[in-house]
Amino acid sequence: MKKQIEIDGNSLSLQQLEEVALNKTEVSISQPAQQSINKCRDYVEKLVNDQKVVYGLTTGFGKFATVTIPNDKIEELQENLILSHATGLGKSYSIAETRAVTLLRCNVLAKGNSGIRLSTLQTLVDMLNAGIHPCIPEQGSVGASGDLAPLSHLALVLLGEGYAEYKGEIMTGKEAMDRAGIKPVRLAAKEGLALNNGTQVMTAVAALTLNKALKLCKVADICAAISVDALLGTPKAYHPLVHSVRPHQGQINAAKNLTNLLSNSPLRESHLNCDSVQDPYSLRCTPQVHGAVRDSLAHVKRVLEVEINSATDNPLIFPDADEVISGGNFHGEPIAFVADMLSYTTAELGSISERRIEQICNPALNRGLNAFLAPRPGLDSGYMIAQVTAASLVSENKTKSFPASVDSVPTSANQEDHVSMGTIGANKSRDIIENVNSILAIELLMALQALESREHPSSPVIEAIRKEFRKEVPVLDKDRNINPDMLKAKEFIASDRILEIAKEFLDLE
Repeated sequence: MKKQIEIDGNSLSLQQLEEVALNKTEVSISQPAQQSINKCRDYVEKLVNDQKVVYGLTTGFGKFATVTIPNDKIEELQENLILSHATGLGKSYSIAETRAVTLLRCNVLAKGNSGIRLSTLQTLVDMLNAGIHPCIPEQGSVGASGDLAPLSHLALVLLGEGYAEYKGEIMTGKEAMDRAGIKPVRLAAKEGLALNNGTQVMTAVAALTLNKALKLCKVADICAAISVDALLGTPKAYHPLVHSVRPHQGQINAAKNLTNLLSNSPLRESHLNCDSVQDPYSLRCTPQVHGAVRDSLAHVKRVLEVEINSATDNPLIFPDADEVISGGNFHGEPIAFVADMLSYTTAELGSISERRIEQICNPALNRGLNAFLAPRPGLDSGYMIAQVTAASLVSENKTKSFPASVDSVPTSANQEDHVSMGTIGANKSRDIIENVNSILAIELLMALQALESREHPSSPVIEAIRKEFRKEVPVLDKDRNINPDMLKAKEFIASDRILEIAKEFLDLE
């Protein structure tokens, strides 16, 4: 029997989100959640039958909230909402991101405060399990009533409209649904709002980015340790006594990782009595920088864990309290803040890495290595321009680290007069993480090359990494096109191979 993840709107984890997004694990709706959904739907239908005036059920939306809609037009109202709000532009989100968005939308609806029919939600779950991935443009959300435009593109395919990826092809939503044998939905009262009101796009992108960032913190420690040994640095600054008197947990963990990674290094032992007593900040202060990133990401994680199990549409329906409340849970500010934090903190992993790259390149700083690690200085340029690439990526990250959440452009005739721009922030964080992966790949490539010039081997774990890496990238013995080497180094990190090798020797914090 295939593994399934049950959703109930309350207990989804970030790990389960990743399993569905990346591994295509199937999803089902728990029995208690089905009961809550049906109970809420019965209450909605009673309100409509009693001809109550309720925002989004029997009225227009936004500035049209004062316009009452007759009962025979309510279905058209909900469909029009999706059709008119699907205004996104730009490239589409990746399949993994789209799956994460779809899962989060399903999970919110399973919470039982949205008023959707169980059959409608089940169709959305069926689409996810069948591998129908709506084409959701990245641009068009201001993160105010949540992600209105992108979520509307998700809902379009549910209606047999729009476009989707299915089995490697882009086709119309109708064709994708037909091929998968899934009948499109005709929306009923409240269902349009239930589908396109919320923060699931910004949250999904931020959550997948966070998972990558947490791994890159460990990769950054590994790359830093290799650079420290290659540069004949000292791990003395990583001593537990130093960090016990400034006990930030992330700093303590990073220092412990660096100490363990460098333990039993013959190269370190070979220069114990040298006259160098202090390393530059990019080596000596690595625990303080990498640790601060870790602690920031821990806060990001706490916020996202709350958000993925939160009701964020509007209005929210509480059958037991006999209340339909138009509130503001759709506002993306909590996610906007942590998306910006995710951006500027992880950018620092790349920034300090580039400074270590400079240490390795610079003959005035690299303690006896050739300039730019050129095998034949003058005839060969070595890694001269690889450092330039790293510098370019660091600068690009700086421009993308400006917080999107400090901006607000009023929309909807000033009804939505303060918006979060959270989706822009989440998109930027993803781009920054991609650049950091590239910067660390360049550091890894160069630090391992630097080790080749030393007379003594490094620690057992670092030597194991070097051995495995050399299966993909040979030593640079003369100038060649190193772009393929850089790409292989990047894949070596992105595929988690470097972490898997390290795990054979120690548990990284």
